[in-house]
Amino acid sequence: MAGIHITDIESAINWWRDRTPSPDGVSLGPEVRALAEVYALMVYYHETECDEDSMPAAAKAAWMAWYDTTPDTPCIAICSTSQGDDLCKGCGRTFDEVQLWPEMSPGEKRSTWRRISLEASAWRFNRYAERAREGQPGSPQG
Repeated sequence: MAGIHITDIESAINWWRDRTPSPDGVSLGPEVRALAEVYALMVYYHETECDEDSMPAAAKAAWMAWYDTTPDTPCIAICSTSQGDDLCKGCGRTFDEVQLWPEMSPGEKRSTWRRISLEASAWRFNRYAERAREGQPGSPQG
């Protein structure tokens, strides 16, 4: 069971708002409405994460559509865990996260992405930032 952080819910809402803008400035598209309900409950109950397994189906489907547009892996093909490091200098994941990545749920992957993004100590965030952008959706080469 993994938690989906409120910032990912916000990102998904904004992604959907760009794709299905309100026709009258008031009404919401079905995907935005589904995600907004989850977001509102999180704010009301002062929660920073929602459980990906118990998320309402419509909200989960909308979130997954957004998730599918994000890069799958933080790997930049400089893996120091293969050289014995417990934490990869290239992407910032732990040895276990690198090994178990294919088995991780979308929520678990996003949680890892959030941690390494906040830490911003891996090479993907500094000296190899350009390399990390290559091949990502929306990049000139991706």
